[in-house]
Amino acid sequence: MRQLTYYVGTSLDGFIAGPGGQFDFFFLEADLAAALVAEYPETIPAHGRRLLGLNGVTNKHFDTVLMGRGSYEPALAAGITSPYPHLNQYVFSRTLGQIDPAVEMISGDPAAFVRDLKQQDGAGIWLCGGADLAGQLLGEIDELVLKRYPVVIGSGIPLFKAPFLPEIFTLTDSRVFDTGATVTTYVKENRT
Repeated sequence: MRQLTYYVGTSLDGFIAGPGGQFDFFFLEADLAAALVAEYPETIPAHGRRLLGLNGVTNKHFDTVLMGRGSYEPALAAGITSPYPHLNQYVFSRTLGQIDPAVEMISGDPAAFVRDLKQQDGAGIWLCGGADLAGQLLGEIDELVLKRYPVVIGSGIPLFKAPFLPEIFTLTDSRVFDTGATVTTYVKENRT
């Protein structure tokens, strides 16, 4: 069965973006940038892949990306309607209509959609964001890969917007970079 991975950048105080959706304080520098490009090349959007010479590079973990409307809108604002053409792209929104044939809009229940998607053949599924979608999918997330940047922003969009319902994850990997950033990987515990 396919796995759902929430691969996302976060501040030290647990925010994936500022109150207005800002994320320019998450700097991709030096060894962190090199590691992320080498390990997760499919998470680089198409315009970045061209600049980094990644066109034609094989996806390592994921063949599918899930985005909430807020995660998709920065691309739209830049005139990019298909940010990850090298992946199967799904955007969850009850208000956006079909914009690009390469991006499927989903207006129904995200958890039911993901349960069905996990049963299909394919590689991993990347939950790109955001907090509302992550909250709705918390029960379906199998793995967290958190890129934690050494910045405190005080307020903004949290990792999850969800009701109180603890889910336990086990640390499986942690790397510290010269920039002070860390990448930590957690896998959901299977408790019966």
